[in-house]
Amino acid sequence: MNSKNRILIIVLMIIGAASCRLITNYLHLWNFTPIAAIGLFAGATLKDKKLSFLVPLVAMFLTDIILGLHSGLFIIYFSLCLITIIGSWLQKRQSIIYILSASLLSSVLFYLLTNFFVWFNNPLHSQTWQGLIHCYTIALPFFGNTVLGDLFFSGVLFGGFAYLKSKSSIIA
Repeated sequence: MNSKNRILIIVLMIIGAASCRLITNYLHLWNFTPIAAIGLFAGATLKDKKLSFLVPLVAMFLTDIILGLHSGLFIIYFSLCLITIIGSWLQKRQSIIYILSASLLSSVLFYLLTNFFVWFNNPLHSQTWQGLIHCYTIALPFFGNTVLGDLFFSGVLFGGFAYLKSKSSIIA
């Protein structure tokens, strides 16, 4: 296998998916984004660990520059690093059930970490157990979009890559 071709195809797929973040944001499909799927995919398919972390972080940063920087970037980027680690666990376990499970785990992880950050850092939420539950509750509509986006884009990336591998000697 030609590793340059493999990396080029993976990076092109990721760039295409990252551009979808801008499109889904423009269409007001909040949290229906490809970024977590990109982290899973990069972790699972790129042998270079630094590159596997850089790809989703750079994709996120470039789109954040366009969409706007905010105080929650650290926790979001940290979540993406954890999701990329989950993706690296998938390297030798690329079956539909493992990819679905990793995608769902990524959605839950992102939801729990980012909304805990919102609760902890937002004075509008009371710093009580009830305030935390309220914060998670009002974020549920966003969580639904997160799950749908993660599943959809994971399917596109992993499925598209598997299809290309089956049809081409470039990636095989």
